Amino acid sequence: MNLVEEQCVEDLADLLYNFLPGSGNSRTAFPLAAAQVQCEDLWTGGSKRPAIVQMLSSTLSQRRHKLSALMLAIVRQSMTWRRGKGEPLTRAEVDGLNALLLRLSIKVPELNDPKFLESLAEAQTEPEATTEPKKATLSDELARTLSARLISLFEHPPQRRGFEYERFLTELFAAYGLTPRAPFKLTGEQIDGSFKLHGETYLVEAKWQARRTGQSDLLTFSGKVSGKATWARGLFISNSGFSEDGLKAFGTGRRTNIICADGLDLHQVVHNRLSLIDVLDEKLRRAAETNQAFVPVRDLL
Repeated sequence: MNLVEEQCVEDLADLLYNFLPGSGNSRTAFPLAAAQVQCEDLWTGGSKRPAIVQMLSSTLSQRRHKLSALMLAIVRQSMTWRRGKGEPLTRAEVDGLNALLLRLSIKVPELNDPKFLESLAEAQTEPEATTEPKKATLSDELARTLSARLISLFEHPPQRRGFEYERFLTELFAAYGLTPRAPFKLTGEQIDGSFKLHGETYLVEAKWQARRTGQSDLLTFSGKVSGKATWARGLFISNSGFSEDGLKAFGTGRRTNIICADGLDLHQVVHNRLSLIDVLDEKLRRAAETNQAFVPVRDLL
């Protein structure tokens, strides 16, 4: 395994630790989940977290084709075990699992099924806890990884580029606690998804295309947002930016319900380790003050 995979295994071990017990249960436990996918020999026992790390590392390096099935078995057993404890598996935990698996270029269809995700419990918070997303900037390692991944998108063929773009966006939003709807769905040249910021839901449309986005695409997305719940807002991401005429026409005679970001905005966030939360907040403030849907990061911070 390379260093990125090793770090991902450590992060997976932290996340999965409370999914199942390590032993002492005849129906639901990590070794039983491993046995279901013929990986029982990879569970070494002993202390729980080191055993999880060993199981994941061995599966990834020796039986990578089994990792998706192993994750699915763990989640299925966890749903039973956690329900019995009165602590149901949450949507946030599965979203986090999906985001980490994307770092390994792995996507488990069953775990990304919208109906399944909607059926999961929402995480419970203590009364004094806040629901604010994380303000912290990215770690050096994650910033380097995301920056390199964003730049490398230009080198991928179109079909692969869509998956890598989806992976990048999911990780970026998850890194700031924005609970992205995983996965972002690629349709043609656009990616649709959603995230939460300060308790508000934002629909996302992301386009990867050679031309700059014009008024027509902005109007279409604004219409999509308007057709949802009254509290819905939108973020339009266009890697090539937006035409000046399109932005001017879009902002004339109507109130904007969307904000916009281009590829350079995303690059500056990850390369300069800016707070994505602060960037979005400033874009929202400027839109409220001026009705401008797009103001580049370089003019905001």
